[in-house]
Amino acid sequence: MGKSTFSKVDFSKYFQPPSLKDARRRRREPVHIINNFSIPEEMKTIGKGKNYLIETYGCQMNEADSEVMAGILEAMGYRPTEDAALADVILVNTCAIRENAENRVFGHIGRMKPLKLEKPGLIIGLCGCMAQEETVVNKVLRTYPQVDLIFGTHNIHRLPQLLQEALFSKEMVVEVWSKEGDIVENLPVARHGHFQAWVNIMFGCDKFCTYCIVPYTRGKERSRRPEEIISEVRDLARRGYKEVTLLGQNVNAYGKDLKDLDHYGLGNLMDEIRKIGIPRVRFMTSHPKDFDDHLIEVLGKGGNLCEHIHLPVQSGNSDILKIMGRGYTRERYLDLFHKIKNTVPNAAFTTDIIVGFPNETEAQFEDTLSLVKECRFDGAYTFIYSPRAGTPAARMKDNIPMEVKKERLQRLNRLIDQYASESNAKYQDQVVEVLVEGTSRKNDQVLSGHTRTNKVVNFVGPKSLIGQLVNVKITETKMWSLDGEWQREPEVAGK
Repeated sequence: MGKSTFSKVDFSKYFQPPSLKDARRRRREPVHIINNFSIPEEMKTIGKGKNYLIETYGCQMNEADSEVMAGILEAMGYRPTEDAALADVILVNTCAIRENAENRVFGHIGRMKPLKLEKPGLIIGLCGCMAQEETVVNKVLRTYPQVDLIFGTHNIHRLPQLLQEALFSKEMVVEVWSKEGDIVENLPVARHGHFQAWVNIMFGCDKFCTYCIVPYTRGKERSRRPEEIISEVRDLARRGYKEVTLLGQNVNAYGKDLKDLDHYGLGNLMDEIRKIGIPRVRFMTSHPKDFDDHLIEVLGKGGNLCEHIHLPVQSGNSDILKIMGRGYTRERYLDLFHKIKNTVPNAAFTTDIIVGFPNETEAQFEDTLSLVKECRFDGAYTFIYSPRAGTPAARMKDNIPMEVKKERLQRLNRLIDQYASESNAKYQDQVVEVLVEGTSRKNDQVLSGHTRTNKVVNFVGPKSLIGQLVNVKITETKMWSLDGEWQREPEVAGK
């Protein structure tokens, strides 16, 4: 589907909404690589003296997309602000994975109406995954006239043209593509920091888990060329970055669509990146079905490959996993878990778990608890099931009472908390390497960062350490963080 521009008063005859039905019929059309991104001459200085604000909801992929949008806006002369009252452009980059996230976005854009009345020239844009949903777009069109611009996940590179239309048209601008997406290289990026970086290595997902909207909002799996990724990581290393995180909706499927390369997968890519002089390399998010032996072998080589594996399980019961469409059993997940653990003994494991999926029995939930007891995860993102319109699970009867869902979530979280505390307790009196990321949210006199195993460490030290790798001795362990003392390096004689 191409661009649609329509009147706020009568949009129905102009706008064809994104179709989940069409997305399910996806075809393996060729993926085009676009290298000719440019900003129209008339837009290159349009933002001079003006400010932008990008508000991001959701996953790391959304964060990476926001950095690209920020880079494009800054290339047009705009400068960032955190104050909505000072902004000339506000983009809300949305997440569609849970109903609660969507409700937060609707509440937020609703509260922008007075700001728009005070500042009629303000451009308000809704973008990201929610913009790919037919029901969401129709709701915005009906209810939120303060929104000037709607675009999705596949056409971020067209932001200059879309903004141009929004600035000079009295009509709301909508451009949502239901095509599967291309790969656009050489886009400007305004990274949030100067020592950590997201690096997209692939886009989309072909798994179609029955509860998940992502395959519809992000399109089919499509991988960037390895030479482009390696070049980007090398450039980051030259610029002094200390850590990169390789991103994909299903990062383990990397390379499967690169038919001209002979069985080139994530393991091959990480084996090459392992040789680049950057201290830390992470990757997420994994799908157990695509986590192969070669990748495990490469992770076992260590070096700059961090010992943290995020491996979503979603449920510990094979029957529920089958209904979820996850493509593996409880036994297969546990075999994979132990294989990784045996190869990378110091690895920390985190996971995602959904409780209260349709028809989940008490015995099936107990299977989830028993899996958690066996794996003893370092942490977990736990959720109560919520239906997403257009997914197969949304057609199932949501027959678990909310009080039962909440009670199961509490029991699960108590167990997760117990193992998180026990895992952190093992760090008592150890000296760990910490990448200092900034000051603590609770106290700006305290520095905060992460270990290679992704543990949060807080300690007192000079702010000049931000962005550096330092040694910290752990003096106190808590459930979700560690406190420590900075181990100052001894001064070299003669300095």
